[in-house]
Amino acid sequence: MKALFRGLSIVVVFFGIWFLLSQIDYITFFKIDKAKSATEKGVGDMIWDQIKTTEDIIVNDSITKSLDKLLKPLCKENGIERDSLKVHIIQKDEVNAFALPDGHLVVYSGLIEASKNEQALIGVLGHEIDHIENNHVMKKLSKEVGFSVLMSITTGNNNGKLVREIMHTLSSSAYDRSLEKEADIASVEYMLKAKIDPAPFADFLYEMSFDNKLESALSWVNSHPESEERAKYILEYIKGKKASQKHLLTQTEWTGFKKAVKEYEN
Repeated sequence: MKALFRGLSIVVVFFGIWFLLSQIDYITFFKIDKAKSATEKGVGDMIWDQIKTTEDIIVNDSITKSLDKLLKPLCKENGIERDSLKVHIIQKDEVNAFALPDGHLVVYSGLIEASKNEQALIGVLGHEIDHIENNHVMKKLSKEVGFSVLMSITTGNNNGKLVREIMHTLSSSAYDRSLEKEADIASVEYMLKAKIDPAPFADFLYEMSFDNKLESALSWVNSHPESEERAKYILEYIKGKKASQKHLLTQTEWTGFKKAVKEYEN
């Protein structure tokens, strides 16, 4: 009986210790999460500070409100905190948009001007928002630059050249193909939940990849290869799904938005 009792005691103690250890949040305990969060914010702010000194930023209430009317329903219907996104519009002819660490979303005026309709623009924005929501940005930088290097530039060892290289990496090169497809499909899901037709997003990818006149300016399309293939799997994904013809801006508002962006002067 003593041996049996001793054996049961050992089992109880073992599972008791295992249970207690399983309750410990090791990430918080070792402050890893806090370090990652601080690094992400530091890298995001540093890159944005660099962009502000070299690019023309569009600061216009009318333009900002129009873009916000496209973003708010997308965020609201998908449980995304709109205030967590720091949206910036840059006056540049390139057809581009990209995400930075800590929720920065950079949109070039060239993308807005090249978008034939609001759905095409929303599709691109949704794609970049998914990169932010799923932390693809920091994963990419940690893989290509190294987390220790990222930490070093936020703790006093500020290297302007490195910051520019990081910015170039984010604005001109694609993520892993699996992450790109994930972001495409997530954007489509965002749109469907917000009752926005995603088909024009697929049309945008297909048409722009064959527009030779704009080839040198198509940074977003060129940095996301296989655009025709992407358009096809988006259309395949939405086949049979009910897509609303809802518009967030009237045609007059959409035309006025694009005109204001095109004619904007600092």
